[in-house]
Amino acid sequence: MKVVVKNRYLILVMGMIIQLCAGIIYMWSVFKGPVSTHLSWDPANAAITSSIMLAAFVLGIIIGGRMQDKYSPSPVALAGSVILGLGMILSAFTPQSSPWLIYVFYGVIGGFGVGCVYTTTVSVVQKWFPDRRGFATGMMVGAFGFSLVLFAPLTKMLLANWGVPNTFLFFGILFFVICSICSLFLKNPEVKQQSNTPVSTQKQFTTKEMLRTKEFYLVTFSMFFLLPAYFILNPLFISLGMERGLTENLAAFGVMLTGVASASGRLLTSWFSDYAGRKGAIVLITLITLVSALVMIFAEGVLFLVCIAAIAFSFGGSASVYAATAADLFGTKHMGFNYGCIMVGFGVSALIFPIISNILSSIGVYTYSFIVAAAGCIITLILVAYLKIPRKVKPTKA
Repeated sequence: MKVVVKNRYLILVMGMIIQLCAGIIYMWSVFKGPVSTHLSWDPANAAITSSIMLAAFVLGIIIGGRMQDKYSPSPVALAGSVILGLGMILSAFTPQSSPWLIYVFYGVIGGFGVGCVYTTTVSVVQKWFPDRRGFATGMMVGAFGFSLVLFAPLTKMLLANWGVPNTFLFFGILFFVICSICSLFLKNPEVKQQSNTPVSTQKQFTTKEMLRTKEFYLVTFSMFFLLPAYFILNPLFISLGMERGLTENLAAFGVMLTGVASASGRLLTSWFSDYAGRKGAIVLITLITLVSALVMIFAEGVLFLVCIAAIAFSFGGSASVYAATAADLFGTKHMGFNYGCIMVGFGVSALIFPIISNILSSIGVYTYSFIVAAAGCIITLILVAYLKIPRKVKPTKA
């Protein structure tokens, strides 16, 4: 089925709906406890699912990005929707005798599907909005971050009333249907037919050309060193919050707060970067993360909540501003594969720094973990200082 699309805002809305569903990747903290109980599984082993899903997410971004660059966004997004739904549905049938299959079903299959739809929607809207890249990217990844706020309460209710298998089955079918329908509307702009859509005249780097530039490595490694604070804190929001004087309910509220902060960061940072520049936006969220990581060494009570909200805000902001930065530096023609390569910094950071934190905090103190996160921010500031992002090219009418 081929859908003719003439309105770029329709593309934006369809992409946002897909991203809202794809944000399931950040909800494992909600599933982890009930899944562990249902499968009689060690919670420590169940926690690894999140890291596996993030790694598969990046792999999906790379492969899905390459495919949508080579072919077109709609079939790739459709395939990603099917894979995402399949991963959730298969998770419903995980036997207690083999709980590790959750790694495969939810982690690898589900994560890969999310990566495919994520990169496709982000890439396609940037091609439709060369004049408002920050805005378009922020709206897209903002929906991705808002998923936690919208679906977390619903997921908790369904898990309590329907149980783990039925909840997985419900979301698998729901996301499959919604994302598949929305995928049909995704297409690249046809410049000759879209005379009202601004187009950019900047150089369009192939991935091979991009890998030869110093900017690629500055962007990738600055992302790698910016994100550890969030990845270290992510599995500790509730447990560490209670150690720092929060009640269980207030600590659970902290999880919701990070969802709101992350979604806000994705929207506000991208809009800010459209006016103050990408480099200024990256410096701002890096400084926020740096200060918050240092304060986290001693933060308790409400101050703890403020710090995790600030770190989540900056983490969300990085998702939008780095995507827009990649488009500014390397163009949008090969954005899917190019940004997938940059996101390797995200994936490796998500895998390495939680392990480092576990080693450093083996005695139950997270001081050194937060010092490492703060040091990473300082490295990011140095790398960004050497980054030269071209001034926004004024778009022309086709």
